[in-house]
Amino acid sequence: MSRFTAAEPICTRKEGPVALVIRSRKRDLGGLPVRRVLPAPECRMVGPFIFLDEMGPVEYPAGEGIEVRPHPHIGLATVTWLFDGEILHRDSLGTEQVIRPGALNLMTAGRGIVHSERKVPGDNGRGHRLHGLQIWMALPRDRQEAEPAFEHYPAERFPVGGDERCRSTVVIGRFDHSESPVRFPAETLYVVLELAEGATVSVPDLVPQRALYTVEGCIELDGGFLRPGEMAVLNPGRVHAIARAPSRIVLLGGEPFSRRHIWWNFVHSDRGRIERAKDAWRDGRFATVPGDEDEFIPLPSN
Repeated sequence: MSRFTAAEPICTRKEGPVALVIRSRKRDLGGLPVRRVLPAPECRMVGPFIFLDEMGPVEYPAGEGIEVRPHPHIGLATVTWLFDGEILHRDSLGTEQVIRPGALNLMTAGRGIVHSERKVPGDNGRGHRLHGLQIWMALPRDRQEAEPAFEHYPAERFPVGGDERCRSTVVIGRFDHSESPVRFPAETLYVVLELAEGATVSVPDLVPQRALYTVEGCIELDGGFLRPGEMAVLNPGRVHAIARAPSRIVLLGGEPFSRRHIWWNFVHSDRGRIERAKDAWRDGRFATVPGDEDEFIPLPSN
């Protein structure tokens, strides 16, 4: 049994390497099962990271797949990373991009963008597995109203370090002498680690706020065990994690941000700006998504 607890106020710190553990909550988003980690009552943000869903893993039969209709965002950047499967991204800038495992889609909403995420047409009568992370990063205050943008990074652009015992892929930031090609306007760290059973990873104090999330396997930290769907928010100082089974974990963090409000798909430091975005979506004043104009997700009633 783990001796960690998640029943703490927002980011209250305990002594030792682990400040607290967040346990994900299961959700079903129209046939897509997710584990929702952030935001949580115990901790609203870790660095710029304000939202984290683990999508799947889910097995889709032939002809079926993810169908997320067009919806809006403001004040954030979405980061999509897949372990299995593929997704067709379209947005109101006219982007149409398929993402596959090891590649990254970075969409900066800024003052406003609309996008959809759909299954890729033509599965040739075969089913498929979908598994990945959908993460939102809040934008710095002076970038919340930036022009919307989209960037795709193919898998071969990401540095992979380590060996067969501990392999690291640096998605954003710097880690273990490697640097990601992705640029974000705030100090940020996002690393995917794959560990063999018994392997140890040393997590240095690279950024002011850090967390470890277990996707697969089991990690021992400070005498407790971090299992799939659990995130350990770390205290300052170097932390050593031991894989007690073949494991995949994610290290993320960055500089602390001032308070952000989050409502549905909108993130901003100004509540009034979110209210105006709600009105704009309700009144049909956001741009449409070329090639996906016939459907949309209505504004929630609460």
